Amino acid sequence: MGSAPEQELRAQVCRMAEQLVHRGPDDSGLWVDAEVGIALGFRRLAILDLSPAGHQPMISSNGRYVIVFNGEVYNFGELRKDLEPLGHGYRGHSDTEVMLEAVSEWGLEVAVKKFVGMFAFALWDRRERVLHLVRDRLGIKPLYCGWQDNTFLFGSELKALRAHPAFRLEINRGALASYLRLGYVPQPYSIYQGIWKLPPGHILSLPAGAPPSSELSGTARYWSAKEVYERGAADRFRGSAPEAIEELDRLLRESIRLRMIADVPLGAFLSGGIDSSTVVALMQAQSRRPVKTFTIGFHEQEFNEAAHAKAVAAHLGTDHTELYVTPKEAMDVVPKLPTLYDEPFGDSSQIPTYLLSALTRRHVTVSLSGDGGDELFGGYTRYARTRKFWNIIRCFPYTSRNAFARLIRACQPATYNRLFGGLSPLLPRLARPSTVGDRAYRLAEIVAARNPEEIYHNLLSYWRRPAEVVLGAEESPTILTRSPDWAHLVDLSPRLMFLDLMTYLPEDILAKVDRASMGVSLEARVPILDHRVVEFAARIPTSLKIRAGQTKWLLRQVLYRYVPGKLIERPKMGFGIPLEDWLCGPLREWAEGLLDQNRLRKEGFLRPEPIRDCWAEHLSGQRNRQGHLWNVLMFQAWLDRRA
Repeated sequence: MGSAPEQELRAQVCRMAEQLVHRGPDDSGLWVDAEVGIALGFRRLAILDLSPAGHQPMISSNGRYVIVFNGEVYNFGELRKDLEPLGHGYRGHSDTEVMLEAVSEWGLEVAVKKFVGMFAFALWDRRERVLHLVRDRLGIKPLYCGWQDNTFLFGSELKALRAHPAFRLEINRGALASYLRLGYVPQPYSIYQGIWKLPPGHILSLPAGAPPSSELSGTARYWSAKEVYERGAADRFRGSAPEAIEELDRLLRESIRLRMIADVPLGAFLSGGIDSSTVVALMQAQSRRPVKTFTIGFHEQEFNEAAHAKAVAAHLGTDHTELYVTPKEAMDVVPKLPTLYDEPFGDSSQIPTYLLSALTRRHVTVSLSGDGGDELFGGYTRYARTRKFWNIIRCFPYTSRNAFARLIRACQPATYNRLFGGLSPLLPRLARPSTVGDRAYRLAEIVAARNPEEIYHNLLSYWRRPAEVVLGAEESPTILTRSPDWAHLVDLSPRLMFLDLMTYLPEDILAKVDRASMGVSLEARVPILDHRVVEFAARIPTSLKIRAGQTKWLLRQVLYRYVPGKLIERPKMGFGIPLEDWLCGPLREWAEGLLDQNRLRKEGFLRPEPIRDCWAEHLSGQRNRQGHLWNVLMFQAWLDRRA
């Protein structure tokens, strides 16, 4: 949105859209109104209505609205039936056309509240001359936007914005500091100054001729997770456990049924864990043919879930495909990561997620994923750890705890490692003495916490004082540090689940899956995150989510209707890679080049001293610093590719 001749606008928006060809390899289009200085560009991955009737940008039948839309509105068939008696006709059978007619009939906010799906879209109101940007309730689909000089830019990925000549490559150092702490750039920030992520559940409305702003102004919330969780606490589910199981089964069945609607081949990711197994089980229960399922395996047994997935697939009778990946194949993904993720991203499970997406795309165009179960149903052990730590330390005055924390930090981590070195043969790999110093320092942070949310923030943190690592930075405030943004709940566990739903889920998990899947032109759908499932989960008491120390109890009971517990019950593994060893071995030369002291000093973003100390500790085996280092390396690799 800006002022330029029509041909220039067309050329600019075409360049921007071409950066997203991986997100939409099937079709392209643009729409320009030079009089008001607006240009919309689009790349299409055809899922519904593969004919030209699904082409975008699309204009409403009354001519008032123009839309570019990324994602899916799954209940479009139901909405279409509601709209037809009101006089709305259709050229094709795409959800995009139904969205336009819904907005024309009911207005934007009312229509959006009726949409069930994942979406990020731009809607130009030709009559009112207002641009509306809308993002789905949970942040499944990305949407970046912001002013660069006198031009307002927006798009699904930063690479599209960067293609505009007005874009400034100015790094947001506060966001960089937050990234080093968390492993992702938290909303509403991006890695670039003046460019924002539209928060989930929000609409941004920008009138033509609006003055440039350095803030993300003009936004309105149409769905609030905070309100959902607070309403859920006030209106608890009062039924019995069997009734809760039945209702969750019904909701998930309906959510999955809607997400199985496609005009292209469809399948599912299957790890053999609770979440993906539940999704696949309910898919197979509603399918007349074997569901196509996909798994990535690793030869390193402590990182391999393929055998478990294969057993679940055999029990359900799916058409199962698995691929065992060599370390070389996995490491060959590393050079792709800066371009794939478009801003620094430090979750190393990005590598197997990309490999799984690439495998799946060879066979199907749409894949269902099990993301969201941990955040909604209490799957992370850190919830119990936070409660346990807080119940212990809350009995002591803060001044005493703070003094004890200083005493712990009086010894260097290497000292703790030497003291406990003799225990090495008795401890499992992940608890070996080289991590004792880390644990002692983390204990110091926990002991000095003022509230349980602060403990949780520390458990989620890599670099705990990132502003001391990033030159000229003041760490940006986030939902994790702004107590007014927290849900007001008596029970601690749902408070922490809410924080994850607002931060870790959209910014790490969903961003990881979106970039990895769309990077190979695969659409990933997440049925557990249907907002109606979320709203039901918010009403469920913690006693039905975490029972006798067992996480995700309610979700497990739904799964056990379809899959025997013996195929599922095992310690939570996660989707990891042997990164600690790779950094000391085959990735060492690559890492050394990115962490070179002179290079760091010349670039002027990171202080070399703490990073080189961290690297030395890791190489010597004194401390496992893979998370700290990977965050730095992903920034350095991104910075290298950006230049």
